[in-house]
Amino acid sequence: MRVEDALREDLALVGILNEAEIPHVNSIDNSGFIWFLETADYFRVARDGDTVAGFLIGFLPGRPYDSLNYRWFGDRYASFLYVDRIVVSPAARGLGVGRKLYEDFAKFAAGRAERLTCEVNVRPSNEGSLRFHHAIGFTEVGRQETEGGTKEVSLLAMDLTGNIALGDVTSGNTK
Repeated sequence: MRVEDALREDLALVGILNEAEIPHVNSIDNSGFIWFLETADYFRVARDGDTVAGFLIGFLPGRPYDSLNYRWFGDRYASFLYVDRIVVSPAARGLGVGRKLYEDFAKFAAGRAERLTCEVNVRPSNEGSLRFHHAIGFTEVGRQETEGGTKEVSLLAMDLTGNIALGDVTSGNTK
């Protein structure tokens, strides 16, 4: 398994993985993924051979991104790296793909951000994602309703200074 920058030719597969995870993530068309590729600070895929097993998209503060959840973190933290979405293919779940993406994401954050941030749906429930994020060191820092009250998210943060679950990501020692 290797983590690499997403390429334009990956976007069709990334889109298929994304759409299979609705309502846990929002639907995005190809032009949206092109925008992410051109604008996001971090857009990487986990490859198992030639197959995209998962992807993660992230933003530092101050980007031209109108996400309600991204703005929530921007209003509260000066230094963060926001996970817009992480998706792991059903066939690759339980194989460490999500952890590998987060380890790479945390290494990218070193020297750029003091914490990782994300949100996970609590309505509709995404219990597996909540368990995973808590297991790797995220804690809830807030909640908010979105999409006119049809969704509620748990807003999560992970302090990168001394994180035990992901290990010492700045030196490359991870668990």
